[in-house]
Amino acid sequence: MKRQSEQIRHMTDREVLFHLYLTQALLLAAAGIASLLLFDGAEWRRLWRFAADDVLIYGVGGAAAVLAVEFWAMRCLPNDWYDDGGVNEKIFRRRSVPHIVFLCALIALAEEWLFRGVVQTHGGLWAASAIFALLHVRYLEKWFLFLLVVLLSLFLGVLYEQTGSLWVTVTAHFLIDVVLALEIRLHRGMEERE
Repeated sequence: MKRQSEQIRHMTDREVLFHLYLTQALLLAAAGIASLLLFDGAEWRRLWRFAADDVLIYGVGGAAAVLAVEFWAMRCLPNDWYDDGGVNEKIFRRRSVPHIVFLCALIALAEEWLFRGVVQTHGGLWAASAIFALLHVRYLEKWFLFLLVVLLSLFLGVLYEQTGSLWVTVTAHFLIDVVLALEIRLHRGMEERE
C-alpha cells in the first residue's frame, strides 16, 4: 500500500488526472452495464427518484453532520492520522475551483450509482460498504483513514436505505468531497504561501 502512495506522489499532474478520470470512467461503465443487466426501466428510474426535502434533509444535512465530525477530528487528533501520503493534495491542490467541483460531482455520481444503486440494491449494505472501502485501497496503510471510509460508506448506505434515492447519497458524497477538496485547495494552499 505504501508503494501505491509513493507511486502517486511521483506521478506528474497529467498522469494523476488521467488515472483519476480513467477510474471514474470505469466505475460509470460498470454501473451502466450492471444497470442494463439488473434493472428494468421502472426500477432504474426509482433509484433516481428526486424529492427535494429528502435531498435537503438527508443529503445536505448528512453531509453537514459528517463534515462537522471530520473538522472536529482534524482539530483534535494527531495530524499523522490524516496523512494519506499526499495523494489528496496531489489530486486537488493545483486544480481550479470549477475543476474541483466537476471532479467531485463526477466521483460522487460514479461511486454512488455503482455502490449504492447497483451493489447495495442487489447485494446489501455490508457488501456495498466493504467493496467501497476496498476501492479506497490507499487508506489500508492508515487504519484511521480506512475506518473513516468504512463508516462513511455505511452512513451513505443507511441514507440510501432510508430514502431509496441516489440523489440523496450523491448530494451528500459530493458535498463532503467538495468541501474537503476545497479545504485542501484553499486553506492548505494559503498555509504554504505564508
